[in-house]
Amino acid sequence: MRAYHDEEWGVPQHDPRMLWEMLMLEGFQAGLAWITVLRKRAAFRAAFARFDPEKVARFGDADVKRLMADAGIIRARAKIDATIQGARIFREMQERDESFDDYCWSFTDGKVLRGNGRTVPVSTPLSERISVEMKRRGFKFVGPTIVYAWMQAVGIANDHSRDCFRRDHL
Repeated sequence: MRAYHDEEWGVPQHDPRMLWEMLMLEGFQAGLAWITVLRKRAAFRAAFARFDPEKVARFGDADVKRLMADAGIIRARAKIDATIQGARIFREMQERDESFDDYCWSFTDGKVLRGNGRTVPVSTPLSERISVEMKRRGFKFVGPTIVYAWMQAVGIANDHSRDCFRRDHL
């Protein structure tokens, strides 16, 4: 967890594939501890073709069956289906020349939101609005709490505490 915090969590991410991967992993985390997903991340990457949206978008019944049998990942059928659907949405956006990076950062006009460093919300009015928009597009497992956790993970929101060395660095 320390390496994840010190090197990755809260770093502004602009790689569209990585933004999508993190959104999907946050969806798998629903109802579980993040450490569970983090410990299984390598297995998730192997199982989901390194989270290549083009490849995942082509997953079919045989792939779902393979994933449901993979003890290295979280075997929740609805979350697996949501990831495949999420890849298809990502691809549709690409086909319309819509950047997933631009889409993700459009909600904050490309700026990092900085928390007060004393309290950390589990959701915000903005994460609620983003959740509604993502659901409108067809994404699943993108409730306001998941969306806010994703915003923190990919650096759209900087919620490092006031005494954390990462707060001002980012």
